[in-house]
Amino acid sequence: MRRLLFIALALCSSLAHAQLPETDWLTLMPKSDQKALEAMPEITHNTPEGDGNFTHKGGLKQSKGLAPVMYSTKTVPEMDGKEIRIGGYPVPLETDAKGRATSFFLVPYPGACIHVPPPPPNQMILIRYPKGLKLDDIYTPLWAIGKLKVEKVSNDMADAAYAMDAEKVRVVVESDL
Repeated sequence: MRRLLFIALALCSSLAHAQLPETDWLTLMPKSDQKALEAMPEITHNTPEGDGNFTHKGGLKQSKGLAPVMYSTKTVPEMDGKEIRIGGYPVPLETDAKGRATSFFLVPYPGACIHVPPPPPNQMILIRYPKGLKLDDIYTPLWAIGKLKVEKVSNDMADAAYAMDAEKVRVVVESDL
């Protein structure tokens, strides 16, 4: 009986994760930041980085002179501790001995590590996934499932306002759409 209860609970937990609705990236941004982003002038890519010539250390670090919303670390407190499923694109940070990504930033659009400017910190999530995931390229869309944390992360690559110790990360397939 105890074994059946355990199996039933595991199945319910598994189904709950499968049923999680997709979290929209804008829900990670306070309304004031959403309005500021909408009112922001168009960003040009007339920089050395925009031409593919990287002259500054730091990859995703924001350059000076952008609207303040592009540096925002303001978060939505209600999202802290919330179990979510969010789609995005990887910016690999660490890999295991088999070459699987175990730590990466998840960003809302592809190519964020080569386009200028990167997303604001409150539109980036540090994903920790010890199981690792083989990534063919940074243009591969992913689902990350787990408990979101409001956690400021800063390293040489970028700044993020959220983190997740992911329970599951997988490639988005056509049947998901």
